[in-house]
Amino acid sequence: MSIRSFFCLLAMLAVLAPAHADDPAVANLPRDQRPEWLQRDGLVMAGSWEQMIFRVRRGRRGDTPPEWEAPNGGLDYRATPQQIAAWQRETSDEMIDQLRQLGVNFIMMPVHKGAGMVAERENMQDIVEWARRCHAAGLHVGVYADSGTLLWDLFFQEKPEAENWLLRDRDGQPIVYSRSQPYRYRYNRLHPDAHQYFLDVLRFAITDVKADLIHLDNYLHAPGTDACSARLFREYLGKTFSPEELAGMGAGDLETVAPMPNDSANDLLRRAWTDFSCEFLAESYRLRCEYARSVRSDILMECNPHGVLDRPRPPIDHFRLVRFGEAFWDEARGEDYAGYRDGKLHTRIRSYKVARLLDNMVFCKTGTPLDMAESMAYNLDCLGCVCFFEYGIIRRRPYTPEGVLPESIPFIRFYNQRRDLFREGRVVADVAVLRSFPSQVFGDAEAALLPNRVEQLLIEHRVPFQILGDRNLDSLQRYRVLVLPSCVALSDGQIAQIQKYVTQAGRLCVFGPVATHDEWMRPRERPGLGELPADRVTLAAEQDDLLASIRSACDHSFSLEMPGVDETGLCAELIDQPDRRIVHLVNYRSDHSFENVALQLRIPPARKATSVRLASPEHEGDRDVPFKQQGDKVRFDVPAVRIYEVAAVQWEPIEEGKKK
Repeated sequence: MSIRSFFCLLAMLAVLAPAHADDPAVANLPRDQRPEWLQRDGLVMAGSWEQMIFRVRRGRRGDTPPEWEAPNGGLDYRATPQQIAAWQRETSDEMIDQLRQLGVNFIMMPVHKGAGMVAERENMQDIVEWARRCHAAGLHVGVYADSGTLLWDLFFQEKPEAENWLLRDRDGQPIVYSRSQPYRYRYNRLHPDAHQYFLDVLRFAITDVKADLIHLDNYLHAPGTDACSARLFREYLGKTFSPEELAGMGAGDLETVAPMPNDSANDLLRRAWTDFSCEFLAESYRLRCEYARSVRSDILMECNPHGVLDRPRPPIDHFRLVRFGEAFWDEARGEDYAGYRDGKLHTRIRSYKVARLLDNMVFCKTGTPLDMAESMAYNLDCLGCVCFFEYGIIRRRPYTPEGVLPESIPFIRFYNQRRDLFREGRVVADVAVLRSFPSQVFGDAEAALLPNRVEQLLIEHRVPFQILGDRNLDSLQRYRVLVLPSCVALSDGQIAQIQKYVTQAGRLCVFGPVATHDEWMRPRERPGLGELPADRVTLAAEQDDLLASIRSACDHSFSLEMPGVDETGLCAELIDQPDRRIVHLVNYRSDHSFENVALQLRIPPARKATSVRLASPEHEGDRDVPFKQQGDKVRFDVPAVRIYEVAAVQWEPIEEGKKK
């Protein structure tokens, strides 16, 4: 290890902090410091981010012609003439024009896949020229800069010492990307030499390609048993626990502590490893984001940890990871795509809500009108990836035979033309649901799914709500009710924040035991929230009517009501803009439309509604609808919601002298 690398490692050790540390909830670019085009135009993506050198080794996908199969199974990484010709077509001005005419304004392209800057040099220089022509045509550019893996047979030729960068399993073997791709080894993003190497990749992407956004893939894998992981884990333990606690967990001599503990008699050591693994990913992302912004202050950063699921899946904790960037990927597959199937509602609403909370966009595959409608309703400044164009063939999803669906074109056009409906929006939520990481990860496995049940009820019944993580309790005043579903493990700091919220007129809705343990799942002598005023707390057992309990805590009314809709499948998001409140309505059911939907909408006090207008990609022009106002409630009907409808309730602006 070089002297520079040694000091780089010391810097990493100094900042790696435990999950319960008191740090800011969001650490990315403030909205007003992001590129002006992003809020003005939004982001409509087309994607093709695999380097040619990787495509050759990977082999054919989907319905690509057989003659594109590289000789010798791609082992020598030599592209066929057909592949080279297709690459030239993919990066041509004609393709740029096709994508622009489709309504695309952002292209994701490859820069570095992990074969090394020597092996990928020719392709990287191609990208510089391609990006220049995209920018000249008015398109913005994102680049795939790090796969989290090394194509080891090529990379080791450039950097033989990179064998020391690899993540290793309990048997000391390199951890492969997958069984089908054993030529890709996962590397330790916090190894100081590896970290420095990929900073050079980032610098190339920012200064040479002049990328608008950096994409870092595969933020999914925990540290391993390699020497760097072990060193970082031991340092983490020393900073997080007292000598007495370390002795109690069998870690009194830190130099003997092995990473990836699985046979410890003390659960606390395994929990510490789980927490460290999440911090490991988050710290890697933070360091890359900070470096990129030191090169150019308005660069957008994005990683791929996949979407928000029914519960946290360590080492992925979206709340601590994605807050350092401006976007993350939700790579839905199969039935995870939006829809209503077998009597069940499938959405990506959880990903969108966590992203909005942390001022992130969600990148996802939006190949159908419903996917696009969901993104317009819930996403921030982004329609998603509307098509892929590897080898110059435009497809709505990767490696499928279908091109962009004709019925999707009006939705893309609507998003581009009606940006007034999406700019400067803030989510309106009556209810906040706390996802307590230690409660869900260290506690009872069945109880860990209760937050997901509560969220699903609120989604299905169109209740304005938000999802919070452990770090987001400093903003509780925004919500009328905080729901604590099986939140057994809370820190002293969290308990104090919740108590303060209640004393300032907030209400709690508690399902199951609460604050019976600390953040490490160590039992408390008595529950931490046992002395709150009874009139501010609604208690419910898991078998109770959860929705009725939340409604009771909200004084039996929400900011948005649809009293005539009893069926599941119609969802809604409530957004505030200057001088108006907007309802996004999304119909997930393909079997029928919702007709004559009655809405009751609460608007801010002392506002007088002046109009209610409907907009949709499914009808020409906006439509005024009659409404009635009584106090702060506005009532009106939406004639039909086929896939997507937007209702904008406008009110009189407050005179300048009367503003508080």
